[in-house]
Amino acid sequence: MWSSARRRPPSAPACVSADDRELVERLLAGEEAPFIGLVSRYHGSLLRLARAFVGSHNAAEDVVQETWLAVLNGLDSFEDRGTLKGWIFRILVNRANTRGQRDERWAPLSDDAEDLEDEAAVDGRRFSAGGWWAQPPERWVEKEPEELLLRREAQHVLECPLTELPPAQRAVVIMRDIEGLPAKEVCSALQVSDVHQRVLLHRGRSKLRADIEKALASTSRLRP
Repeated sequence: MWSSARRRPPSAPACVSADDRELVERLLAGEEAPFIGLVSRYHGSLLRLARAFVGSHNAAEDVVQETWLAVLNGLDSFEDRGTLKGWIFRILVNRANTRGQRDERWAPLSDDAEDLEDEAAVDGRRFSAGGWWAQPPERWVEKEPEELLLRREAQHVLECPLTELPPAQRAVVIMRDIEGLPAKEVCSALQVSDVHQRVLLHRGRSKLRADIEKALASTSRLRP
């Protein structure tokens, strides 16, 4: 693998967690098992995120492969102010953004950040005059096998709304809500301000909330 070119681990910044520091040192020492573990853990997530930037599965696979190569080649310069995971995702975004621009697929992030004040997360008509739900969202209940099957079908249906979000919103929702990255690392990866990141997250969550409620209502109608 890359063990023939072992390098001395750099002194990691104090803000890097002990687990990340140990993992980086093992990778720099040429151990293959930690790298295989990283690929197993994050490859699918990186592929999902790459699809927000590029137009095909094959292009996304290329981007992810480039990302893993960049991770290996850049380990000796790792001096993150966040997490190893955030650093890997930032590399992915850089590679995917370059590929998306080359393919004329990636729109400017600012296109998704206008007129936030005109858009609420939930339609105001859903609330009573006293501020309570006029009709609360349906609860996600799993009791009978038939209901479990319907819920799984709903989850499958919900994969489409995520892919239909505008690219910037999709990227932020994936990194924040699916991958659990902190806002600071998402801003660093996408090169946007915290306010801008919150705008994109708000818009993405709002659209997904509406689609989730539609999917739940649909599965309710299927129940006997």
